[in-house]
Amino acid sequence: MCRLKLIFLIPSIIFVFSCTKDSEKEKPNILFIFADDQTYHGVHALGNDEIITPNLDKLARSGVTFTHTYNMGAWHGAVCVASRAMLNSGRFVWHIKDIADSGYPGFKEKGMFWSQMMEQAGYDTYITGKWHVNYPADSIFQTVSHIRPGMPPTVEEAYNRPQSEKDSAWLPWDVKNGGYWQGGKHWSEVVGDDAISFLDQAKTSTNPFFMYIAFNAPHDPRQSPKEFVEMYPPENIAIPESFLKMYPYKDSIGCGPDLRDERLAPFPRTEYSVKAHRQEYYAIITHLDQQIGRIINHLKETGQDKNTYILFSADHGLAVGNHGLIGKQNMYDHSMRVPCILVGPNIPENEKRDMQIYLQDLMATSLDIAGIEKPEYVEFNSLLPLISNKADKGGYPEIYGTYMNLQRMLRTDNYKLIVYPRAKVIRLYDIKNDPLEMNDLAQNSDSPEIIKDLAHKLKQQQQLMNDPLDLSPYFPELF
Repeated sequence: MCRLKLIFLIPSIIFVFSCTKDSEKEKPNILFIFADDQTYHGVHALGNDEIITPNLDKLARSGVTFTHTYNMGAWHGAVCVASRAMLNSGRFVWHIKDIADSGYPGFKEKGMFWSQMMEQAGYDTYITGKWHVNYPADSIFQTVSHIRPGMPPTVEEAYNRPQSEKDSAWLPWDVKNGGYWQGGKHWSEVVGDDAISFLDQAKTSTNPFFMYIAFNAPHDPRQSPKEFVEMYPPENIAIPESFLKMYPYKDSIGCGPDLRDERLAPFPRTEYSVKAHRQEYYAIITHLDQQIGRIINHLKETGQDKNTYILFSADHGLAVGNHGLIGKQNMYDHSMRVPCILVGPNIPENEKRDMQIYLQDLMATSLDIAGIEKPEYVEFNSLLPLISNKADKGGYPEIYGTYMNLQRMLRTDNYKLIVYPRAKVIRLYDIKNDPLEMNDLAQNSDSPEIIKDLAHKLKQQQQLMNDPLDLSPYFPELF
């Protein structure tokens, strides 16, 4: 709306029109907080009594949690690259691969990045932390600080450890190892500082803000101050129920000793090494939780919380000892499923939605919140209609999963089919009755029709995704 201002100058009167964008002022702020490698089981409020996450727990009580949120997977070992490419482009995994690998030709010019769509709608845009997108962040965000690489620098001593309880060659609080300590201050604390500075800057603007706050934590090397590690004595950490010394198909699915993530712990896995890695994982998440608390507290202190939506999620999960695996390059829920919490005006408090969604739906959700019409090329969906649907209907009837040409997955509300072409192995799990995916039913006499139905659905998903892998040479009877 334009307001008429009168400025009196002798001997004349000059009429000055001053236009203020009230419609932009009224738009809600969006604070997107993104963790790295944080499984859905890495939040106390989501069912893990061992981990300490008071701020994320409070966030969950303040809004709606989507309990079955997934990443589609990746075309190479750095799963976070594909996850972030999908998130910032709005496109499915194989639809964005070649575009992302080529540096997103034409994206900036056409305003197709997430941040650009927000800026075009009148938002001030900010980013700090992990970007890991093959395009310079400072060319598409207005305010940029401390853009980080895919992971903090690490040292060889961080791998193949611990060999025993006496192994202290690498300690998570030892600043000599660099990593998160590079630069003199823990990277999670730097991200927290940056976010607080952004909030102070945003307070002075007449525009709404879109903040992309991306932590490297809890990605390895999982370093945190000693007091956080000491919150988790190894004797108090349980071994996962799905613990295995060796995953039987690790080499044929690309999860053997040649994969960086998997060589963090010794082969075969030992109970103590898994406890140690889970101790460090929990500690860096609790330290991350503290930084998230600082950000949200400052949001409230500046009075910006009343008109701000908070979106929290992670790029993918992590095994940390489940199924004999350490990394995220697999099709099990611990590695594909992430926390997803939405808080803000008109969002109910302390509620859950159990329908299957993709974490990249958060991008389309933010457009919906901002009143931006979703472009045709954005393939993911807004979650706002599902928030008002307490019947837990909607979402995606099938979740698709991929890892290179080595693994495929199809998940429904009742079953999960995992396909290993190189090993010529099919795995089937009844996820309603076996949520930890411990009992493979593929050889069960009652399973052939279930497998056939899921394989048909997987083939349909492959066609929808333009999946380049033809499974028929490996399983001619199914594909």
